[in-house]
Amino acid sequence: MAGLVNNLLILFLVFQNICLGFRSPLSVFKRYKDTTRSLSSECLGSDQPVISLGLSDFALDIRMPGVTPKQSDTYLCMSVPLPVDDEAYVVDFKPHASMDTVHHMLLFGCNEPSSTTNYWDCDEGTCKDKSNILYAWARNAPPTRLPKGVGFRVGGETGGRFFVLQVHYGDISAFRDKHKDCSGVTLHLTHQKQPLIAGMYLMMSVNTVIPPGEKVVDADIACHYKRFPMHLFAYRVHTHRLGKVVSGYRVRNGQWTLIGRQSPQLPQAFYPVEHPVDVSYDDILAARCVFSGEGRTTETHIGGTANDEMCNFYIMYYMEAKHAVSYMTCTQNANPEMFRNIPQEANIPIPVKSDMLKMTHGHHEETKDTDKSSLLHQAKKEEEEILDQDFHIEEAVEWPGLDLKLGQVSGLALDPENNLVIFHRGDHIWDENSFDSKFVYQQRGLGPIEQNTILVLNPSNAKLLHSIGKSLFYLPHGLSIDKNGNYWVTDVALHQVFKLGADDKEPLLILGVALQPGSDKNHFCQPTDVAVDPITGSIYVSDGYCNSRIIQFSPNGLYVMQWGEGIETSLGRARPGQFHIPHSLALIPDFSQLCVADRENGRIQCFRLETGEFIREIKHKSFGRELFAVSYVPGGLLFAVNGMPYPGEAEPVQGFVMNFSTGEIIDTFIPLRKSFEMPHDVVASEDKTIFVGDVHARAVWKFASTEKMEHRSVKKAGIEVQEIKESETIVEARLKNNPQSTDPLKKQEKQHLVQQASTGVSFVLITTLLIIPVVVLLAILVFIRWRKTTVYGADGEHKLESSSGRILGRLRGKGGGGLNLGNFFASHKGYSRKGFDRLSTEGSDQEKDEDDSTDSDEECSAPPPQPAPSSS
Repeated sequence: MAGLVNNLLILFLVFQNICLGFRSPLSVFKRYKDTTRSLSSECLGSDQPVISLGLSDFALDIRMPGVTPKQSDTYLCMSVPLPVDDEAYVVDFKPHASMDTVHHMLLFGCNEPSSTTNYWDCDEGTCKDKSNILYAWARNAPPTRLPKGVGFRVGGETGGRFFVLQVHYGDISAFRDKHKDCSGVTLHLTHQKQPLIAGMYLMMSVNTVIPPGEKVVDADIACHYKRFPMHLFAYRVHTHRLGKVVSGYRVRNGQWTLIGRQSPQLPQAFYPVEHPVDVSYDDILAARCVFSGEGRTTETHIGGTANDEMCNFYIMYYMEAKHAVSYMTCTQNANPEMFRNIPQEANIPIPVKSDMLKMTHGHHEETKDTDKSSLLHQAKKEEEEILDQDFHIEEAVEWPGLDLKLGQVSGLALDPENNLVIFHRGDHIWDENSFDSKFVYQQRGLGPIEQNTILVLNPSNAKLLHSIGKSLFYLPHGLSIDKNGNYWVTDVALHQVFKLGADDKEPLLILGVALQPGSDKNHFCQPTDVAVDPITGSIYVSDGYCNSRIIQFSPNGLYVMQWGEGIETSLGRARPGQFHIPHSLALIPDFSQLCVADRENGRIQCFRLETGEFIREIKHKSFGRELFAVSYVPGGLLFAVNGMPYPGEAEPVQGFVMNFSTGEIIDTFIPLRKSFEMPHDVVASEDKTIFVGDVHARAVWKFASTEKMEHRSVKKAGIEVQEIKESETIVEARLKNNPQSTDPLKKQEKQHLVQQASTGVSFVLITTLLIIPVVVLLAILVFIRWRKTTVYGADGEHKLESSSGRILGRLRGKGGGGLNLGNFFASHKGYSRKGFDRLSTEGSDQEKDEDDSTDSDEECSAPPPQPAPSSS
């Protein structure tokens, strides 16, 4: 009888494991694995982050403080201050991360983290000031090693005072048991001056377009090197899914020397440069990314989402300490002709095994549903792509906002709720009497504007929701709104920039000196606009009518840098970086760029956010001589408005829709009611709803894409149409026009029903197999208990328990920490989760795929031994 009970117990446990395996093998494994989890052991060193390693060296432990991500593709950040005030050098890194939970880690150095909390979502940014990547760890990739005598300089007068750790958790199925993660890195630092200082050089394409179906597309980057010699020792490549191979070279006297070449579909960590490469003054650094547009139905542009692409080549280098520069970038192609001579290896894709592709990008090999709902979803997606490419902007003639009684409308913006915010001048006007020849405001006697100058409207019906700004301003001009809903405005009479809370009557921050024009770090001269970086919080001011510059400030208003210059004469073409009234700003976080409406030069100039480096110019004949305002929306659309034509010129005043990546004009628009007189600002939302404010007409127009207006007109007629119904109509029309497709659809539906039935049968069968042994086991145990009690009395009960205990004991681990089925099922120890998403290029999940998930393969194993108690 005891043998029968033993066999039944084993049978029961086998079936239980099989069923649990069908349901969630990961959860089963994690229950065994984590019964012995010790948080203090995982976070060993977190209570003592600084460990002395001698008179001049110490270790700094940087760990996540026991976090549990709530959703996949979560980026969490935490910061640790440098524990010393004087200069130190990071000379080594030791990662503490498990591939089953962490997708990748980045370590940044900066002076001011984006948050002071224990940890935060990296969507808030990594650092408020400039940040440098010091270290990258990624699963299945070699660790970063610094050469002897090389260190990253931190602390002191020039180095960063904080380390910010960014950890990307790809697939949170590993956290079903709600355990805490304490991944991180230990730094080895020294006070001994290092003769060589490490830095980062980023080469990045910003305007590549990959046509659909194109087999081979090259993205080339090249810059002349104009600094002291540097020595290259590591590199990293980065694209999204269309990238086949990325190669980097030093070109000297026509000779191409390979820095590194790698498939971007392999783990995107830093790889060592095989043969040392030095770069000297006037060498050329060149890189090529090879893409394929096969499988795509629309053009693919450079961007930060999963459907966009990127072309990045990172170089880790060292320089002599006295000449060291910590960060450099290259985003142009200074010599396209030279790429005719690029080594042929740069054009040959590196083959990658299919299992490695899964580990790289972390995608489930999901079966494609072929039922009607999936076809509807695909048709809807294709239809949206078609509309995105082929649309026309027209005025929303039913919008009542055009009839609002406003002063001169100088600025427009959309708040985080997509409400329209208007900045106007009330009863004040800007005319020839407003300023003297030195740009000093001459109408101070009028006092500030007595009306509320900031109006918040419902974008659908133009109803006033909120208003502020009374008795604060003299001549309003620019308006922008940051990600937290704060208003940033400029006043050309006061020569100041203001930050206002949405409900505050008093400014939160003021830049500039009231009524005092100037051109130094503390003064403006008729500033025109403000832009705030949503990632770093940096403030950018266009200054302005009587200065020709862009000024960057830290999030708390400290001067950082400036760029730009005026034009000595109006004759001839203005050079890059020259302004004739930088009038409007558009910050493009997807590309880390700031675009400026260079008003009197009739063009848009775009610059690198971090450095102010000129990237490109967008200029069209249809702009005319003046371009007043520019606006960008995520997804790659740029909007602009121009000025009235000069006498004898024919270019009309109108609005423009442009492709940001190419600069080409997609559409133009003009109002149907009234006419543009001096459109002063433009703002747009992702659904192509556009608002234009006119300073002379004292009006605001609303425009929308034609397909949106058709949807709205149908609803006005009393017919409620859901988007899914529109998609169904499209699919049904396609099926009617193509009868041959109906039979496959029916077959697919039948196959789906068969699959569903099969799944149901499997579930019933498994459930039955589970229940039967349980019922039989219980019946046998009840019978044996009754029988033993009858025959042996109380002593029999004790014998039965002893016998059962021996049976169960053989099935338990020594620690008693749960059932151990390793002897029956385990063929591998542990498990490995597959998947590799993109590493972000900066402090930030840019490169973060929206649809990435991580595949997992695991088998049952014996539980790990109980860890020793932590000494801390």
